[in-house]
Amino acid sequence: MVGVNTELKKNTARLSIISNTLLVFLKLIVGLLAGSVSIISEAAHSAVDLVAAVVAYYAVKKSGQPPDGNHAYGHGKFENLSGAVEALLIVFAAIWIVYEAVEKFHAATVPEYLEYGIIIMIISIVVNYWVSGKLLKVARETESQALEADALHLRADIWTSAGVLIGLAVIKFTGWSWVDPVIAIVVAIIVFKAGYSMTVKSVRELTDVSLPDEEERLIGDIVNRHAGVLAFHQLRTRRSGSYRLIDMHLVLHKDMHLDKAHAICDQIEAEIKNQLGLCDVVIHIEPCDYHEGFGYCPIPGSLKPKDD
Repeated sequence: MVGVNTELKKNTARLSIISNTLLVFLKLIVGLLAGSVSIISEAAHSAVDLVAAVVAYYAVKKSGQPPDGNHAYGHGKFENLSGAVEALLIVFAAIWIVYEAVEKFHAATVPEYLEYGIIIMIISIVVNYWVSGKLLKVARETESQALEADALHLRADIWTSAGVLIGLAVIKFTGWSWVDPVIAIVVAIIVFKAGYSMTVKSVRELTDVSLPDEEERLIGDIVNRHAGVLAFHQLRTRRSGSYRLIDMHLVLHKDMHLDKAHAICDQIEAEIKNQLGLCDVVIHIEPCDYHEGFGYCPIPGSLKPKDD
């Protein structure tokens, strides 16, 4: 199943590479031909999306490799790392767009061939809407951080393309040359916001932030449903690419047979994976009279120790 997911993610990432390559060349050619900084800024935005798509492709390819001697927990963090790289690229692209827009203010002229720019923006919106939809669908199915980041980039590109489209239409009908650099700055703000959000998310995942509270509560509910479990503690969770890494300590009755204790652990692992998807669950077993502060072992067959 993991191999199938890897191939699906790789094929979807290739689709993003192809679409972004096409849009970069079309936008750059039209932008240079028209002399429009807003269209050129969109070409730069698509170029960042292209680099991000390439990074995402190699990230999902690497993350799909099985654990080895140097990566006992697998290679999932490569997806998280790709998100951080993509976020930095977005921020740098936003800064460059602002610089070009400010320079354009000093010599603002009405761009030529605006109809070509309008057509390419419409094409960009349609293509990015379709491709981002594919990316998000596969990202949710496989829980791929890299593909999700790529999809969010393209969704941001849809809004910026729509802004440029409106701006070009305004320039064509009014002749207001200052609208062109203003649109470019608005594009830069949207791009920067997307980059900032991705940076925060990537840093959280690279620093092993715990899973969301609702997911940890779900894990607790699954554990507590088992009659043989007296208590659990030291629940630790984090993400590594598409995987959730979960470990905990279970308190079981001290006289429970090993095969039954093992069966309980297997059931809990299976239920967690069924609810949360791709998981690596490690459970440490403790006897009830070993767990400090538990008090004493309950009567065999009871759920919890009774109060005196």
